[in-house]
This record gives sequence, structure tokens and C-alpha cells, in this order.
Amino acid sequence: MGEGSVLFTLAPYQVLSYGTLLGTQVFHTFFNSIASFKVLERPQFAILQRAVFPIYFGIQTASPVVLALTYPGNKSGFGVPSSLVGVFHESNRWGVLVPLGSIFATGLLNLAYLLPETNKITALRREQEVKDGKASYDAKPHSKEMAELNKQFGKIHGISSLANLITLLATVIYGINLSSRLE
Repeated sequence: MGEGSVLFTLAPYQVLSYGTLLGTQVFHTFFNSIASFKVLERPQFAILQRAVFPIYFGIQTASPVVLALTYPGNKSGFGVPSSLVGVFHESNRWGVLVPLGSIFATGLLNLAYLLPETNKITALRREQEVKDGKASYDAKPHSKEMAELNKQFGKIHGISSLANLITLLATVIYGINLSSRLE
């Protein structure tokens, strides 16, 4: 097989897709978000996160689909097939299907439900800040309404963070399984 023919195999697209997913998750979770929170004022940080999160969660939702479509089977043609058939192969249930399904489900949960819910609560907190004359993150005491909104925000944010952690762990588990295919 010549060098140019590798472009017509699933392997480079699998590796590039996996690298993009894991790199995005590690960079955003451990570097970008933390640095942004430290250097930006809260309102600017919130604006940045509202712009970044749809893209980030979109990558987490779309990448497992691409990974499933580009899953590399056995080179010999015997054993585990490529693409979706290989993902659903019985031998790949725990190392491929469950991690990819988890990445997709938690990414979609964040994208379709938790992000809009967080944005809704954030908008309500901004309205309440105007009424109270005090920011949601200022020192206590807060109005009863703001205390409830902060509690709701903390709950949704915590669930989103947990979903993101599950997504990252499932990505690493998938990567370990993928690396076992490289010889």
C-alpha cells in the first residue's frame, strides 16, 4: 500500500478526530476555563463561556459520531469490522460502544439541556441583580430570590461539570482501547 493510499483509510480520520476531542477537552477543562476565570471580570467571563460552550459541547456531541463512523477494523479483514459495525461488535461493547455512547450522551445533555438551562438561570440572576442592586456573586446576604437562583445555578453547573468529567473519562477509556489497536 503506497503512502497516498493511507488517506483512503479510516485510520487518519479516527486519530485526528480522537486527538481533536481529547485535546479540546483537556485544554478547555484544565487550562482555558481556569485561566479565563482568573483574568476576566465575571461579566466578561460569562460572555466568553456563553460563546465557547455551544462549540465545546457541539464537539463533544459530534466527535463520537465521527469516531464511530471511522472506527478502524482489523487490517486483515477478519475479526472486528470497521465503522459502525465494528463499534457494535460484541467484543467492543465496553471498550468502544459504551465510551462513545457516554461521550455522545453527556455532550448532548450539556448542549441540549444543561447549557440552555444555565443560560436561562443566568439571565434571571442578571434581572434579579438589577432589582437587588447587588451581583449574584457578591458576599452574602442575598435576597431570597437570588439565593434560590444561586442554588439552582450551582445545581445545574455541578451536573454540567460532572457530565463533562464523565465525558473526559469516557474519552480516555476509548483512547486506551484505541491504542490497543495500534501495533
